[in-house]
Amino acid sequence: MSNKEFLPICKEDMERQNITQFDFVYVIGDAYVDHPSFGHAIISRLLQSHGYSVGIISQPDWKEEESIAIYGAPRLAFLVSAGNMDSMVNHYFVSKKPRPQDAYTAGGEKGKRPDRATAVYGNLIRKKYKKTPIIIGGIEASLRRMAHYDYWSDSFKRSLLLDSQADLLLYGMGERSIIEVADALNSGIAISDITFIKGTVYKTKNKDSLYDELMLPSYEEMKENKVKYAQSFRIQYENTDPFTGKVLVEPYHNGVLIVQNPPQPPLSEEEMDDVYALPFCRTYHPSYEEKGGVPAIREIKFSLTSNRGCFGGCNFCALTFHQGRIIQTRSHESILDEAKELTKEKDFKGYIHDVGGPTANFRYPSCEKQLTHGVCKTKQCLFPTPCKNLTVDHEDYLTLLRKLRAVEGVKKVFVRSGIRFDYLLEDEDDTFFKELVQYHVSGQLKVAPEHISDAVLSKMGKPNNGVYQKFIKKYKELNEKLGLKQFLVPYLMSSHPGSTLKEAIELAEYLRDLGYMPEQVQDFYPTPSTLSTVMYYTELNPEDMKPVYVCKNPHEKAMQRALIQYRNPQNYALVREALINAHREDLIGFDKKCLIRPQRGETFPGGKGKNTKKAEGKSVQGKKKTIRNVHKKKGK
Repeated sequence: MSNKEFLPICKEDMERQNITQFDFVYVIGDAYVDHPSFGHAIISRLLQSHGYSVGIISQPDWKEEESIAIYGAPRLAFLVSAGNMDSMVNHYFVSKKPRPQDAYTAGGEKGKRPDRATAVYGNLIRKKYKKTPIIIGGIEASLRRMAHYDYWSDSFKRSLLLDSQADLLLYGMGERSIIEVADALNSGIAISDITFIKGTVYKTKNKDSLYDELMLPSYEEMKENKVKYAQSFRIQYENTDPFTGKVLVEPYHNGVLIVQNPPQPPLSEEEMDDVYALPFCRTYHPSYEEKGGVPAIREIKFSLTSNRGCFGGCNFCALTFHQGRIIQTRSHESILDEAKELTKEKDFKGYIHDVGGPTANFRYPSCEKQLTHGVCKTKQCLFPTPCKNLTVDHEDYLTLLRKLRAVEGVKKVFVRSGIRFDYLLEDEDDTFFKELVQYHVSGQLKVAPEHISDAVLSKMGKPNNGVYQKFIKKYKELNEKLGLKQFLVPYLMSSHPGSTLKEAIELAEYLRDLGYMPEQVQDFYPTPSTLSTVMYYTELNPEDMKPVYVCKNPHEKAMQRALIQYRNPQNYALVREALINAHREDLIGFDKKCLIRPQRGETFPGGKGKNTKKAEGKSVQGKKKTIRNVHKKKGK
């Protein structure tokens, strides 16, 4: 473990460091992990580097008011984050059943943070400290910054800024915003007057503070009319770019306006390097050791972040709303320095688990104009087909990987974060693809086609199935040329808007022909602030306002999921019901094309009656034989 010092987590730490009052008290829903993959670590270390003192309160007892009062009131503000995940996603499967553990808590223990943690912590602080500024941030706040659909309560909720009783909300990654806010507070500006900082959301009744704004439908209008919400979200989606984004205003019935300022500009390479050069201890606080540490550190401890942002634009992904579509990268020197630090860790075995980000093979903005004019409002870079202005170049990423392979003490460098295969196929130079297969795959490469039905893929914002088939072919060819036997593991999603039983069966047939059954299936999870979630709630596509079929019935969702794993005997009844409901009885029988066999006495188009009787006869004979053997063993 590093000999660098953790930030204070208790009153004793505060006194030992001779601090009488913190500038900021940071209340977090995660265990305290001082690693750059954790948002609270970046924000607290960044504040510290600018001369501000920060005390951490990790996972306070939300039923006890004094749990957030261990340091007293901060000089400038309370900071609040639910953690690295939305607290509801952290707590519940898409079925709404509780998850058995929390990877962001010591020992994986669940129940250490409340549901909707940001709002609960905010209200707890406000009850104790009536006038102390409260600033909320992190993924939960970022994606709930405006009125939104809440899947877990199946209701339409207000901006989290209101429900948390906070004064200011920081959305996106927050590095620039938090320092600008801190400096403003430190200069004596009241929190209610901090209305001018990009990447923030504030509440006001004063329309005079607005300039060149776009007025969204009111919360009450959207709650009553889903069409209004779909229209509002479309406007929000078109204003996520720092160069072209407008001030957005969402009115509420009591005269309150929720005002979203445009996003912060992307960090430069130098700024990214500075963030990752902060003095992180790179692990969890030692107080968690007795519980076995914090499970979430295992996946990221020996991984390297090389970029942020994603211009892939998948409709079910919230990255457009959180990190944006403009790629931000670290320099090779910064990443290599971190890799060398990894090799000094006592438990480093020579393997760097990942080098990437949201999409590993994005190291440049998608086109030259983005850094001066922003991304296109109504066009995607890769969907439905790659833009003619797309910059396709893997040279920089390839050079980085080669340098990392050469670092002393490094045996292997894997790429496990997402590879965007349609972007990869656009590269006329196969060098990166060849070296990816040769050096950076650990027996299997995980990719995310998500589905094979073009009807569903179009609602996902993903390329058509033909692109994925082309990628499979090329991947196999490269493995054969290199004498390797490596596999593709496709991530697949069931029940996404646009998917009926027909499309779910198409996917099952594809898997049948492939001879593959996935071990895991992701049922579509309607999380806040994605186009797909708006489709799920409104049954409209916000992009063209056309109706979309949405599978909401839990039983039908179970059938769609079961079809992807049709070989699992536990799924037999659901698969059979789905095939009958969809009038695809031709897939019940003994032919190779069939997904399942019929029940005893049944005859289906795919069953070939006599085969059914023959199988039944064998089954009956087998049972009689078994009974005779049992009797023999018992001496009867």
